[in-house]
Amino acid sequence: MQRVSRKLGENTEYFKRRFENCGDVVSRVFAAGTGRKVYVAYIDDLADREMLERQVIRGLMVDTRDGDIAPSPQRLLESALITADVKEQEYLENCVDEILAGNAVVIVDGLCTAAVVSAKKVPGRGVNKPDTEISVQGPQDAFTESLRTNTVLIRRRIRSSNLKCVQMKLGKKTQTDTAVMYIEGTADENVVKSVLARLEKTAAEGILDSGCVEQYLKKGEKTLFPLVQLTERPDKTAAGLIEGRVAVVCDNSPFVILAPAVLFSFYQASEDYYQQWQTASFMRLIRLAAGLAAFTLPGLYVAVTMYDPSMLPAELSLHLAGARTGVPVSAMTEVTVLELAFETLREAGVRMPAAVGGTLGVVGGIIIGQAAVDAGLVSPMVVIVTAVTGICAFSIPSQQLTAAYRVIKFGVIIASAVLGIYGFILAVICVFVHLTSLESFGLPYIYPLGKKSALKDTFLRLPIEKQDGGEPVFAKNKTGGA
Repeated sequence: MQRVSRKLGENTEYFKRRFENCGDVVSRVFAAGTGRKVYVAYIDDLADREMLERQVIRGLMVDTRDGDIAPSPQRLLESALITADVKEQEYLENCVDEILAGNAVVIVDGLCTAAVVSAKKVPGRGVNKPDTEISVQGPQDAFTESLRTNTVLIRRRIRSSNLKCVQMKLGKKTQTDTAVMYIEGTADENVVKSVLARLEKTAAEGILDSGCVEQYLKKGEKTLFPLVQLTERPDKTAAGLIEGRVAVVCDNSPFVILAPAVLFSFYQASEDYYQQWQTASFMRLIRLAAGLAAFTLPGLYVAVTMYDPSMLPAELSLHLAGARTGVPVSAMTEVTVLELAFETLREAGVRMPAAVGGTLGVVGGIIIGQAAVDAGLVSPMVVIVTAVTGICAFSIPSQQLTAAYRVIKFGVIIASAVLGIYGFILAVICVFVHLTSLESFGLPYIYPLGKKSALKDTFLRLPIEKQDGGEPVFAKNKTGGA
């Protein structure tokens, strides 16, 4: 890499070549108060122009000569730059990266190092309420697209010097700022090293969101289930760090990655810990049952209706048979078509403006379902099964796990249509066997099943006094850091 030259003209020519046709880059050569020439470069509106003029340029314009003796270039910078966040840079390529990151570069004629002034002024929204992890009780702040804002929200909750923050840049072209946060002495060192190693091996041209980072952290695992957890809640992130997990904060993304992740962590909601343990335990059991129904209920209906109606009470079996009288398609076709229609409506509701998205989903579902029943294309029971399945999926706090279940349920439907109740049981067993084979950074995906601590905060949420003082859930030496 080319070093900063003592000749200011060589430096300005380098920047001129690198930023050719970049109209948003502001660069200027001017004479300081001592008579020396100074070069300043920054990106307009990405750097704070008022701060630069007030704390940098104004200080350089002051005449600090002692009679006819002008101060040295180094002395000029030390006396002129009154801002605290200044660092030296020896290479021009690194200076270009700093300018692109929103900082300002100051080079004095005769000095072989450049001064990098922290002057970032990144446009963005303020701290708002969570959109995807809504909580009735508890903190109502959420992460934003600003890396520094997000790390501050975490440090505001964990005021410890053991909370470490390792920063790096990801993406060859985007150079996205990324921070890996963990509590030293609590997090497993093997997991921390594994996360850092995987991020350092990221060979992507661009990292635009934490979702891109998530795919690299999965390390080629072929599974629909999420192996790391995304959250937009600072309180959940702080709780995860206290448990011994590692947080990956990505600039330009309002979601933070938590690793490792286990299946039951996706069923936990923030407000579970802000209300009575009896209520929280009851709601968690409902979520677990709803999660099971979200991918098994349609397949079970197909298996029973097509092959084993005798499994149902006689009156219910006769009622279902009567309801399907005149329906021209099989039960599998009914369920598949309605499930696909429901998924399409859900996708359309997400893409529509917020003011009409919810209305479209509700009204569209009612109209299409009722019209299909009146036309004799589907039976009323299939509409009920599809609606209940959708409600169960929405009750899961994690959209990542919901997305996996939305795909898996179609596989269960196909297996049930081919082999009946045996196909249904086989498909469900395959799902659970697959879950037992998964690991997240060396930690079994169904952890802590099989341990005495499993009942503390898995199926139930026991009183806090019975959880305090124990070993953190993801504490060091529990994982392998694979």
